[in-house]
Amino acid sequence: MIEKQKTIAKPVLISGTGLHTGKDVTLAFKPAPINFGYKFKRVDIENSPLIEADADLVVDTSRGTTLELNGIKVSTIEHVLAAIFGLGIDNILIELDCPETPILDGSSKPIVETLLEAGIVEQEAEKEYYEIKSNITFSDPEKKVEMVIIPSKEFKLSVLIDYELKVLNTQFASLNKLEDFQKEIAPCRTFVFLHELEYLLSNNLIKGGDLSNAIVFVNRVMSKEELNRLASLFHKPSVEVLAEGILNNVDLYFNNEPARHKLLDVIGDLALIGKRIKGHVIVSRPGHSSNVEFAKLIKKQIKQDIIKKEVPSFDINKPPLFDINKIRELLPHRPPFLLVDKILEMTETYVIGLKNVTMNEDFFVGHFPNEPVMPGVLQVEAMAQTGGIMALSSVPDPENYATYFMKIDNVRFRSKVVPGDTLIFRLDLLTPIRRGLCNMKGVAYVGTKIVMEAEMLAQIIKVK
Repeated sequence: MIEKQKTIAKPVLISGTGLHTGKDVTLAFKPAPINFGYKFKRVDIENSPLIEADADLVVDTSRGTTLELNGIKVSTIEHVLAAIFGLGIDNILIELDCPETPILDGSSKPIVETLLEAGIVEQEAEKEYYEIKSNITFSDPEKKVEMVIIPSKEFKLSVLIDYELKVLNTQFASLNKLEDFQKEIAPCRTFVFLHELEYLLSNNLIKGGDLSNAIVFVNRVMSKEELNRLASLFHKPSVEVLAEGILNNVDLYFNNEPARHKLLDVIGDLALIGKRIKGHVIVSRPGHSSNVEFAKLIKKQIKQDIIKKEVPSFDINKPPLFDINKIRELLPHRPPFLLVDKILEMTETYVIGLKNVTMNEDFFVGHFPNEPVMPGVLQVEAMAQTGGIMALSSVPDPENYATYFMKIDNVRFRSKVVPGDTLIFRLDLLTPIRRGLCNMKGVAYVGTKIVMEAEMLAQIIKVK
């Protein structure tokens, strides 16, 4: 059965206080179109800039996960993203009027309830997954962090925490089905150790903390005076340390609630990959920093696999669609400015061409002769000629037409092209050819490596 992408049925709001800023903030969740993903919108800033939930935009993981784009930040996003991802939502706009999301009760439960109130609807597009084919690992020996994702037909997580403290022993949590997130993981609250709490207080942080949005573990003996001071700071009549070494601010929902919350954080941070995963995530001693680095590693692997999948392949023994003689019939160019050797494939929407780069090229005589590199402008020209062949093939009498390029945008050179390389160009139409205008996106490969890409607009003009 085809699994469809999902968004929410209607806009909904939730308000609270930012944990570190202490500022009141309202989150507005709004439906989004297919393939939109997760994006934050700072409505308190002029022009309401958008910030995509992307691991590559993370700039701070010290007390939560923070994104930044063009100097605009969104902080403490992990609980919000965990709720969205955990409910299977693929596309959503998150508007906020503050640089930090609200801490609420320290879990994802209030966000989950708000999103369910909006309703979740299917969209007319298939949900996309990346299936893990081989293990991807990350480690941080200094922090004793170990993370691995192994092949699995479902998205599963297993989390081990060990702070080597008597007050919080080794704990384990797992999630075998995402459908169990709402009940088993979403209610689990963040936790903090007393020494961390004291540091945060002394540095004027957690201005929005009130002892109701975190489990506080006490790993040392506290005097009555210290307890009274803590109660005063958080506007409580009194606080005491329970036998389990926990302040009496909250009751645990699960014996392993801290481990479950760490699993929640992992989900929220891995949502920054930008694609749903089929694989089993197994982590030991996770934290936001390691979670994000692991997300970047997985994202990088996905990108490499997509590139490999998109790289045009060809059989050197198979006759080309157009050889050099046929190309000469279509293009007015002649050596040394004829820069396409073969056309391998062509349809109404794409073309694949080949250029053998040899040491005999005229331009190598003067272009870095001691370290020959194909000029970027000639790579663009070779790509343009490949696209020109597709454009000219759209008319019944191409010998009476010429192709003139009107605009070239977003050119990027990613790697050197040198003698001995075989350049493969693939150009795809961005829009159907109309009124002689041909708008194309081109990518050039050497092996499985992208060396150049560009967008081109050409016009076919009758010359005879």
